[in-house]
Amino acid sequence: MTPIWQILLLALIQGFAELLPVSSSAHVIVAEKLLGINPSAPEMTFLLVMLHTGTMFAVLLYFSKRWLKLLSADKRNAFLKHLAIATIATGVLGMILKKLIEKTIFAGAPKAEIEELFSNLPLIAFALASVGVVIFLAGRKKSSHETLSSKSSLLIGLVQGICLPFRGFSRSGATISTGLFLGISRELAEEFSFALAVILTPPVVVRELLRLVKAHAFQDTPLSNLLLPGSLGMLFSFFAGLLALRWLSSWMERGRWQWFAYYCFFAAAVVVAVNFAIK
Repeated sequence: MTPIWQILLLALIQGFAELLPVSSSAHVIVAEKLLGINPSAPEMTFLLVMLHTGTMFAVLLYFSKRWLKLLSADKRNAFLKHLAIATIATGVLGMILKKLIEKTIFAGAPKAEIEELFSNLPLIAFALASVGVVIFLAGRKKSSHETLSSKSSLLIGLVQGICLPFRGFSRSGATISTGLFLGISRELAEEFSFALAVILTPPVVVRELLRLVKAHAFQDTPLSNLLLPGSLGMLFSFFAGLLALRWLSSWMERGRWQWFAYYCFFAAAVVVAVNFAIK
């Protein structure tokens, strides 16, 4: 079982980075590499998903009052419709990309899964730099305070679908930036992006739990020993996520969105350096 101090470290890293547009997965994977942990192992991909679950609960607590306003009687149907459009778009494109990658990049490899991409540091560095460019450009655009439309919801959902297979291409960074490009207010773009995250997390948790059980189906390791690290990580990432959300909202309100782009560029350079160091 993963040592508790490593779980705590990964949870703090993920909790802070998850709710900032800097790709928590990239940070956790690099940390795992430095700790000598295989990020593609079922135990670690499940732990990563449980860390996301912890931050999901932080999001629920933090945004609950703001979402209740969007779910008021006169706005409920429209908001739920936009969430449904974006989620369906994410699911369809995400599955297409998953199958496409497994049939092309991993063609001929036995039992190849898209999770194998999770440990590809050069790809993570490229994704970090790319989302940094997107955040930088979106941060320079003045919001026109447009409301959500079916078209904007579809585009945000498609962008989220592109983020799923590529660790390093921040989901929140890409979806919030897309909203800003479309003229949606900073506050609404943030609220919609994290509402999508709450919808996306449960099915991903179920998928990774099934993958974990399957990987240990013929082993003597008790399932409780596999679930305990994820449960601890979820708790730690919950508190770290609450702190990160306060920071993110503060910077959004002050128009400092593009500042996160500079950090993404720096993080991409660090990932490249780590890749050369561990070879």
